[in-house]
Amino acid sequence: MIANHNSCRTIVGIVKGPGETGSEYMFITADPQPARIGEFVYYELSDRPNESANSATGTVHQVLGKITGCRLIEHLPDRMFADYELNPGTVAALIGFTCEPAELYEMTVEVIGEFHPVFGFNNLRRLPLPGAKVYLADNELLRHVLNKKKPQEEGAAHIGSLLLREEGAVPIALDVKELVSTHVAILAGTGSGKSYTAGVLVEELLSPKNRAAVLILDPHGEYHTLTQLRGHQAFRDKDGYQPQVNLIGPEKIKIRVSSLEFYDILTLLPPMSDRQQAILKKAYDEVRRTYRNHHWSTQDLINAVYRVDRVEDEEGNLKQGSSADALAWKLEKMQRSSYFHTCEHLPPQKLFAPGQVTILEMNEIPLEEQQVIATAILRQTNHARMNTHKNHVLEGDEQYLPYPVFILIEEAHRFAPAHEPSQCKQVLRTILSEGRKFGLGVGLITQRPGKLDSDVLSQCMSQFILRIVNPVDQESLKHGVEAAGRDLLKELPALSKGQVIIAGACVNTPVLCRVRQRLTSHGGDTLDAPALWKEYFAKHKQLERMGAMAGPAPRAKPHTLGRRSLE
Repeated sequence: MIANHNSCRTIVGIVKGPGETGSEYMFITADPQPARIGEFVYYELSDRPNESANSATGTVHQVLGKITGCRLIEHLPDRMFADYELNPGTVAALIGFTCEPAELYEMTVEVIGEFHPVFGFNNLRRLPLPGAKVYLADNELLRHVLNKKKPQEEGAAHIGSLLLREEGAVPIALDVKELVSTHVAILAGTGSGKSYTAGVLVEELLSPKNRAAVLILDPHGEYHTLTQLRGHQAFRDKDGYQPQVNLIGPEKIKIRVSSLEFYDILTLLPPMSDRQQAILKKAYDEVRRTYRNHHWSTQDLINAVYRVDRVEDEEGNLKQGSSADALAWKLEKMQRSSYFHTCEHLPPQKLFAPGQVTILEMNEIPLEEQQVIATAILRQTNHARMNTHKNHVLEGDEQYLPYPVFILIEEAHRFAPAHEPSQCKQVLRTILSEGRKFGLGVGLITQRPGKLDSDVLSQCMSQFILRIVNPVDQESLKHGVEAAGRDLLKELPALSKGQVIIAGACVNTPVLCRVRQRLTSHGGDTLDAPALWKEYFAKHKQLERMGAMAGPAPRAKPHTLGRRSLE
């Protein structure tokens, strides 16, 4: 960055010296208001070390940094603050203390570096000399250096604006290419706005400048309001583009049984003995060999169980084993499920299309079946992208997926738990490590990062971190989310709803962001219990009053038996 000496710049302090680490320095200021913690400042360096930054010769570099600490180092005597009825400044003047202002602050700055438009930030490894001026980074400078993309540029996602500046003064626009190819994690405590932020991200992905192919795995049914994207004026383009929304309810979710692997089936069945598992594995392998590329059913698997469960009697003759009936009973539970079928399934062409978001609502489905459904869809999508990329499938094949896709997984800790075995977790690990090569991006959303598998979390190279107060979850972030920086992670408990730390590959440097307002409604709002109670009470009171005004109900005519009444 070349300094513009003709511009009006704000000096916030004078450099005191180096900080505790090799990338920190301290400066002194009398006014901490413009130099708040988290604010961006810069100093100037000449490319000729022996010359000052004010020299007329050589290039002057602006080295950006972020304020990470503030300490009061000089102030009026404490005794002056003890009597709340006296003004400390008046007392100071009476005793001859006329220095104005009386307070001095020592600010600590973590150096980010000089911005290069191609390579990003470059740390020059030269701290400022004592006495150098420290300037407040203006809005124009921050708009230039924080974002890899401009808000309306193709491939950008406008999420919000820089938190410490006026709303909208410094827009935060993310690089969608990096976001979806290196994977993203949205981490937040309950009620902090993670689903709202995810909704903003989906709006940006479906905007005319991106037209992404998005699938949302929605265990709670929170994303149905994205159907408002249909026909929304803000998402139309002059070439006729408008986003499509494919809402698939629980009753429409179908998974082909023959696409399941052995451990998927184990997840769906009640616990079983080692012998039963061994017999089921033999039966499963036999069915796979018999049908090869053809579809098979749960009944085919049950029949195979009876064939392989044979034991010898005392005469050496084979007879039916004792485990077949128990296994058949357990498999019939799976056979009764409405989500697993012989032929029906959700092919990639139905789930994905550029300019389309598909919402898979799983809010009425048991957890075990949710895990298997997610596993099957993730595995199928990964194979489709891989086979299409390698030209192993041709157009017209149900596995043909000729464009990058992005899958957003809500409640990710359900599908990749930290300390429990999970088939879905294994598939996710594979996708997160290899998906970038084949254009398969994943977004993980969770309110309990401490319960999310650390290997899965660490492979998300972009992070959105909202308010988190749970100490276990905070500690897990220190190890799984290195890009955000320890200084920003200290801010987590103090963040308000809708305030987010964005870090990683999608931005040039970690930023505190105020999430913009959604253009579609939010579907995950908490129910207003007092209002609903009051509404219910008022409704029933009104019905009671209406009943009282109508008078008592007419008495039923008594039944008679012959001439005598039953009364």
